[in-house]
Amino acid sequence: MPFDERYRPDPVYLQLDEGFSDPVLPAEFPRHTERFFHAGWAQRVGLGGLDADERRRHFARLEPLPDNLPQALALRYHGHQFGSYNPQLGDGRGFLLAQLRDPVDGRLLDLATKGSGRTPWSRGGDGRLTLKGGVREVLATEMLEALGVNTSKTFSLFETGEELMRGDEPSPTRSSVLVRLGHSHVRFGSFQRHAHRRDVPRLRRLVEFAAEHYAPVVLGEADLPAALLREVAVRSADMCAGWMVAGFVHGVLNTDNMNVTGESFDYGPYRFLPTYDPGFVAAYFDHSGLYAFGRQPERVHWNLARLAESLIPLTTETALQSALDAFEPALLEAVSRRFLHRLGVASRGAERDEALLDGCYAFMRESGVAYDRLFFDWYGGLASEKRAAEGPAAVLYARASFAAVRGALEGYSPTRSEALAGEYFQGTTPCGLLIDEIEALWDGIAARDDWSAFEAKVAAIRAMGAASGQGSDAAGFTRDGGHFGQPGA
Repeated sequence: MPFDERYRPDPVYLQLDEGFSDPVLPAEFPRHTERFFHAGWAQRVGLGGLDADERRRHFARLEPLPDNLPQALALRYHGHQFGSYNPQLGDGRGFLLAQLRDPVDGRLLDLATKGSGRTPWSRGGDGRLTLKGGVREVLATEMLEALGVNTSKTFSLFETGEELMRGDEPSPTRSSVLVRLGHSHVRFGSFQRHAHRRDVPRLRRLVEFAAEHYAPVVLGEADLPAALLREVAVRSADMCAGWMVAGFVHGVLNTDNMNVTGESFDYGPYRFLPTYDPGFVAAYFDHSGLYAFGRQPERVHWNLARLAESLIPLTTETALQSALDAFEPALLEAVSRRFLHRLGVASRGAERDEALLDGCYAFMRESGVAYDRLFFDWYGGLASEKRAAEGPAAVLYARASFAAVRGALEGYSPTRSEALAGEYFQGTTPCGLLIDEIEALWDGIAARDDWSAFEAKVAAIRAMGAASGQGSDAAGFTRDGGHFGQPGA
């Protein structure tokens, strides 16, 4: 029996009327070659018993899952793209495939697609996803999850046998369809659409729906719209803090790429920092550096302000501004907490922690040390001093500029001393994901259909996450409706 008792379908999006989505049919693909399947998450949600043919049916041909959405839904939304409002958006190459309850924490989960064909919102596009784009998204979600960032998970990736023409890849290039698992795809732009159309009843209904299913902690609040905004602001702050500590640059922080559960998703031209550089830009088309690494907190806050504007018909501007004010303190707290967690040391109080973070960032900027290396070499604090002194960056740690960091680390205790004796920290190289490595992985696939380096990288990322105690639960974000834990691989 492929669907066990852990499979708990709950297609709650059917509670919303036709003004929120459009029923669509998936594209028909000439091939369905499985390239990635997340067995751990499949097992957790009751889909681990599916055989290869059943996986192809549901995640490549995109047939409905039992007792779930009878037909896929392309969601409607608007959004600000690079600061300009666009009322022509919507799910243009993806759709909501199914909804189910996580049997572990009871939260609602969405299975949604990318590259599944044209919809009413495709705007002339072909509705397809390149295989390279799918590979990049698998790597992004695996790396971010291992680093404790609140992120969607790539559930499956199938190659589909079409040749696609793209301006940013050598073409024709191979095609794929991806299924992602996330807690919601209700975007900031979903609210913006109804506000823009002055559809107050649907706007109010969406607030009620989001509160009930994605933020139940706010139910019962006298001012539900403001309470929801405050919760979304806090969750978004934690997500953004995760990016900053991971050294991750999303690249396209438009309002349609942010959702109410505070999860990172839909990875396009992302990058990870080679070295600490606030001006580092991921997207080649971001000529002004609007979404540069160091500007991400500013842009997330700006997007939250646009969400607040869309809620003005439902409450007062004063209440909304008060809710927005929760962002900055939540961000500062989350950056400190996540930084210490990645460094593997226990907090010594706000003042000492701030001095440590300031010292580390100043040293990273001055020395040019590889961003991932500092966390790797000094995991556990001074307990790793001998190891760091014998590593490739030892000459940098001998500089006078590192003295402030060494002094700030005095008195910090390792949170996971046992990890230092493990294979990962006994090595000499941290597991990173820079663009050159992604390109090299893809070259092997494109030239020789060699997936071994890709598979080895996924395994290495998961091993790194396990060794360093990362993962969303470990990062300590435990508000009602927290984030993904780490099921087995």
